[in-house]
Amino acid sequence: MRLLDPDHPFFRPAWRRALIVAAPFGWAGVEWSHDNRLWAYVFAAIGGYLAWQLFLVWRPKDGD
Repeated sequence: MRLLDPDHPFFRPAWRRALIVAAPFGWAGVEWSHDNRLWAYVFAAIGGYLAWQLFLVWRPKDGD
């Protein structure tokens, strides 16, 4: 079972993929600033997973 389908048409625009990746990293920064280290690590891990799937695994289809 895949948690995320990087081939879905929703993820075609690069700005959308970048925003989706940046959001959990931003929230990790908020949690870190409030000394909630565990949640900061959780959200940073989510951001890392999204970056892996949406930028390293994602490949444009023909015609994109």
